[in-house]
Amino acid sequence: MLQPPPIIDVEASGFGRGSYPIEVGCVLPDGRTYCALIQPIAEWQHWDLSAEAIHGISREDLREHGLPPLSVAIRLNTLLRGLTVYTDAWGHDYVWLAALHEAAGVPPAYHLEQLSRITPQIEAEQWREVRNDVERSLQVRRHRASADARVLQMTWMCVMGSAGLGNEG
Repeated sequence: MLQPPPIIDVEASGFGRGSYPIEVGCVLPDGRTYCALIQPIAEWQHWDLSAEAIHGISREDLREHGLPPLSVAIRLNTLLRGLTVYTDAWGHDYVWLAALHEAAGVPPAYHLEQLSRITPQIEAEQWREVRNDVERSLQVRRHRASADARVLQMTWMCVMGSAGLGNEG
């Protein structure tokens, strides 16, 4: 049976120059998940209200519930050590994860790769349709890192023909 890939997703303070990671979520092949809000370091000042409107995470949420970058980086390394971890937004997530690990002073112990490298060539519209079906099946109600990672993993499994909707495999 095909094993699902480890997937990671990052929510950020915005896009472009000066943006930084505010939440990271991952799902492992065995279905275990990890999700953490990240306390911004002093140098991380950029904040985009349109990004906040999408992910629903406020600066106050980060102050009250965020973990220091070192804690998050160590936990990611513990969970993902030696793995190739996949994302659907490599260009952004690579930069934000690099910023996280740099702020923590801990290099990543995992390799980040674009999900499309292990996905068969399908129409973008077909991928969106399957993803929408997965979101409905999993009853995803918010755009957050761990939920997005779970949806990506299940969408990949469905596209690969190895899992039915709702089957967490």
